[in-house]
Amino acid sequence: MNQGWVDEGFGAVADAFAENFSLFPELGAAVSVYAGGRQVVSLWDGDAAPGRPWDRETVVPVFSCAKGLVSVVVHLLAQEGRLDLDAPIGAYWPEFVAAGKDTITCRMVLGHRAGIPVLDKTLTFDEIAAWTPVIAAVEEQKPLWEPGTAYEYHGHVFGFVLGEVVRRITGQLPGAYFRTVIGDPLGLRAWIGLPAAELPTLARLEEAEGRPPGLDPEHLLMRIVTMNGALEFPGLDVPHGWNDPDLLAMELPGAGAVASASGLAGVYAAAITGIDGSPRLLTSDTIGDAVREVSSGAGFLGFDAGARWGSGFLLDSPFRPTLGPRSFGNDGAGGQFAFGDDEYGIAFAYTANRMLGHGDPRAAHLITALRTCLN
Repeated sequence: MNQGWVDEGFGAVADAFAENFSLFPELGAAVSVYAGGRQVVSLWDGDAAPGRPWDRETVVPVFSCAKGLVSVVVHLLAQEGRLDLDAPIGAYWPEFVAAGKDTITCRMVLGHRAGIPVLDKTLTFDEIAAWTPVIAAVEEQKPLWEPGTAYEYHGHVFGFVLGEVVRRITGQLPGAYFRTVIGDPLGLRAWIGLPAAELPTLARLEEAEGRPPGLDPEHLLMRIVTMNGALEFPGLDVPHGWNDPDLLAMELPGAGAVASASGLAGVYAAAITGIDGSPRLLTSDTIGDAVREVSSGAGFLGFDAGARWGSGFLLDSPFRPTLGPRSFGNDGAGGQFAFGDDEYGIAFAYTANRMLGHGDPRAAHLITALRTCLN
């Protein structure tokens, strides 16, 4: 039975959320919608962990939804004139240009076109947690292709490269800067690096039965998402797995966010409209820049999953249907998804702790219902 509330006119979202628990092997989940800067849907149901029901405060690992948090920060810095997305990264981080990376821009990283989706160097968990060894490995890395000429998902490198640019400009790591300028002022329950005090609110991830096995560890895509095996995927209950507080506490800005549905939706609401009267973070022109397509079609590995990428965000597509050409967001490996759309003034987030795998339909089912509320 749904917990929480919906405003009049958004009942279809509540119906779809209840249906998800009968149509799919849900464990615990939540959905949040903001309209015009005001929360109009806040629902949750199921179990956060054995013997502990999901509640309004529950947070869950949302994997690559982290890219949305980092991308909002990066666009905010560009809007403030502190960062040129089309300037060489070496202008902010001189050591980055080694090994043929002198032409790489933040825009190329945001669009997964930089040619450095994976690192040759295999780092330990402790080295990844320490940040600087990863940055040194990035500096040494030679591009796999001429930067800008092809694209492939830059799973973790996305976060470390953009995060180091943020650090060079602001003096703070990206998760800390996000909290300074967005998370703390607006009271949003979303972090890159979960505080220990939030552990009692953390949901436990579980895999659905029948989820297909991963690719060979040496496959480029597996190397991308696991940092050469240092971070197992999905690897929920192995040492340093995705249920391990030590992993969730580190700055892992490509895939390490932890959030509630309301916190995640709130990031996009803050970006497109502001929340409850606060000024919007990103102007219409900034969002227009973010939603211009940068990458689509077959990637470097030859696969075409149907995704379209703007500058740091997934765009509307059959692969990830949203509301239209002004929608921008990011998804997570556990089925989580969040986006904003300034044309509609809508921000949406769905979070869950049962991992279903590729083609997870749960968020799309909710967004289909949301569309009916807006027509």
